Amino acid sequence: MSNLQLRVISAVVLAVIALGLTWLGSLPFRLLCAAMSAMIFYEWTRMSRPAVNGLSFLPEALVVVFIGALIGGLSASWLLLLVAFLTAVTAIAAQVRKTGQWEASGLAYASVSGLSLALLRDGDNSGLVAILFLFAVVWATDIFAYFVGRAIGGPKLAPSISPGKTRSGALGGAVGGVVAGVMLAAAAGAGNLALLGLVALVLSIVAQAGDLFESWVKRRHGCKDSGMLIPGHGGVMDRVDGLVAAALALYVIGWISAGADHPAQGLFPI
Repeated sequence: MSNLQLRVISAVVLAVIALGLTWLGSLPFRLLCAAMSAMIFYEWTRMSRPAVNGLSFLPEALVVVFIGALIGGLSASWLLLLVAFLTAVTAIAAQVRKTGQWEASGLAYASVSGLSLALLRDGDNSGLVAILFLFAVVWATDIFAYFVGRAIGGPKLAPSISPGKTRSGALGGAVGGVVAGVMLAAAAGAGNLALLGLVALVLSIVAQAGDLFESWVKRRHGCKDSGMLIPGHGGVMDRVDGLVAAALALYVIGWISAGADHPAQGLFPI
């Protein structure tokens, strides 16, 4: 079996699981977000943590606190305050022990990733459409960027960070993401398609930036993949790097338009 076939099979299986839990929403979806946050933090620390860890298990204990709050359905304001507090505690502890700030940044990255997705879903129809819109944009961006980049090639997008990515692939991914997002929004009955097309473009760009950011983190620590959990893809971070960046962007946009607790309702008043 070729690597592409393995990637496709893994992606389909993961998509089915993600879509099923997204449809269910509520606790099942929060559990998915919590598991994702836990795996992101594990893979981040696996790459960045030195052999001798001066913080012992403090960051892990703080991540468990966040996961409990996320699963428990804490409100957005309290979750955001909790993430800020836990990150600050980890950063201060690292400063005191002079161990660097990778633990604190990993805790913030993992927590905000799960928080953004969980609060976007929000248990109602608007939240369901918001997550499906996010999936459509990010997945189409990945697919079109891969195949357009392979077909056209050309100048590299960021050769020092991710040598395989091309500018043609980035442009193709952006076009594919916008088309997929608008089609999903139209099928869901959303009326503000021009605005959502612009949002889809922003999400596609942010998703590609998130992919590059994770590539930079891996290169910074001399790792090819963040893990080996997903056949053909590597780790969880390798699979969701663009998704979590775009989820944060969509959450912020929704927060501005409708508030922190019900961000999807401002964009998808369905």
